[in-house]
Amino acid sequence: GVTVTSKTKNMRKALRAQIDVDIKSNHGLVRTKESIDWDKSHGTRIEFLMDGRIQLNGDGGLVTYVEGTVLVNPHLTISYKLAENDWVKIDRVTNQSPDVPEATLPHPHTFKLGEFITHATLYGKISLGKFLRTGFSRISEQSLKDFTKHGMPKNLLDKSVSSLSESDFKTAFQAVQNTELMAPSTRSVLTVGEEALSKSIQRLGETDFFAVVTRKPRICDFKPVVVEVALARFQGRSDGDTPVQLLRFANRVPLQFDKSGCAITWAIESVNWKSYGLQQPKDSLPLGPYVFAVSVVSPFIKFKNASKETIDASEELVSEIRLALIQAGQKLSRHIKKEFKEADLERKLQHIEQFGPILVEKLADIVGAPAARKLRAEEGLKKILGRDSKTAIEELEVAEQRLAQQKAREVRLIGGDDEDMTADAGEAAAGPAGTQKKATAKATEKKTTAKTTAKTTGKKA
Repeated sequence: GVTVTSKTKNMRKALRAQIDVDIKSNHGLVRTKESIDWDKSHGTRIEFLMDGRIQLNGDGGLVTYVEGTVLVNPHLTISYKLAENDWVKIDRVTNQSPDVPEATLPHPHTFKLGEFITHATLYGKISLGKFLRTGFSRISEQSLKDFTKHGMPKNLLDKSVSSLSESDFKTAFQAVQNTELMAPSTRSVLTVGEEALSKSIQRLGETDFFAVVTRKPRICDFKPVVVEVALARFQGRSDGDTPVQLLRFANRVPLQFDKSGCAITWAIESVNWKSYGLQQPKDSLPLGPYVFAVSVVSPFIKFKNASKETIDASEELVSEIRLALIQAGQKLSRHIKKEFKEADLERKLQHIEQFGPILVEKLADIVGAPAARKLRAEEGLKKILGRDSKTAIEELEVAEQRLAQQKAREVRLIGGDDEDMTADAGEAAAGPAGTQKKATAKATEKKTTAKTTAKTTGKKA
């Protein structure tokens, strides 16, 4: 079993319980429950023991699982210790906890016949019509009338669900499937978000490029679905000839096994990554020091097996994932092209920088230019190439010194009068109205004296 300790801010004591899981009904069973003292103000702690072989590294390793959990849960702070290694702590990058998804009823078009019958048995002896209205979304009174137009007998709607035969269920199921209904609501799907995902991906290592795309909610196979994609290139990884690292998620849970048949893998392999600047063997994952993280969020994800490690590759879902990947690939392509242009420009500058001084020297010899003129030509060439950063810094320092000297000369030329006026004005601003009048009088007196001196000088001239 699992030992769970939980406490909220309003609780004086924590609650500890021993919980088992009923595999058949998929329900938790509380074995023991007690109140205990806990030094934490609030939180939940889960303790359990697992027997088996532990794989630390690789696609199916524990480290990959922790990295994936960190990526799609930016609100989470994780501390862990693996084997004999030191404790590792990864802090949260956002204080906003994810919202609780809005509960929604299943859409009838997502059911198979067997699932339809099993779902009906949960509603007891109510009529078939009431079961359809209360057990599914997007079914109204008008929908029931439409069912009768597509082969469902009217009297069948009034029969009790518990009294229906298998043929009755087949008739009802076929009528529902043949009737056009509204698409299911998308309010039940919540995403990590581009901003939070951008911050979270930085926790996995130093990146020199990343692109994050969150698609709007879409209806795929009559199920609301949101696809999020994050592409990142980490510094220090030189595995350019190995496939990219693929992180797959279903409702924020990492998927680590059976990736070859997963809808996410199919979507990645269907994109021509060569057009976005990556190497890619035919019908395979692209190559390079990249991490591709793809998250599919939906209240009704269809898995290929009971282990829930592979998302069923339906055509609509693969197409939606592919569109998200293409959007992220376009951002990657722009970045790679920019890097290529910068590298090409740097290569050209290095060629000019290598042969430029030789050209200057030969031209100076031809025209008989002095050494000073030759030096100025070399400095001008450096400025053109943008290699004169040291000279530019020195010139900036000289210019700042000259500016400071000029300001000092202006202060000396103006003399102490302006300092007195400034001091008087400061006192006037801080003091009462009387002081303000004195300051104004002083300033007026000085101006009058200056004018009189100017007139006298003019008469003498």
